[in-house]
Formats: sequence, structure tokens, C-alpha cells
Amino acid sequence: MKRVEHFIIKLVLVQFLLLLLAQVLLMQPRIAPYLSKVVYYEGVTKGEVTKSLETGK
Repeated sequence: MKRVEHFIIKLVLVQFLLLLLAQVLLMQPRIAPYLSKVVYYEGVTKGEVTKSLETGK
């Protein structure tokens, strides 16, 4: 049982370190567009202005 517990603790520590690394990389403005797909969903990379329809005035 101790072997399983040690393995789980190591796994949690590695996951935590990878999470911290990912968060640091996403905060870098030069690297974030390559890692995050949000800019594609928002349409920021298209470079063209589209007409918007206003509703609910």
C-alpha cells in the first residue's frame, strides 16, 4: 500500500508542477497565442471587421 501512496503523491506533485508551468507560459504575451485556442474562437486572428447585429435595445 505504501508503494501506491508514494506513486500517487509523486503523480500529484508532477501534475501541480506542470500546472504551474502552463500558467506561467500562458501569462507570457509572446507565447500565449501559440498555446491558447481562445483567439481563434474570438476571431481575433482574421484581421477583418465584420458587421454585428444589435438586438435587445
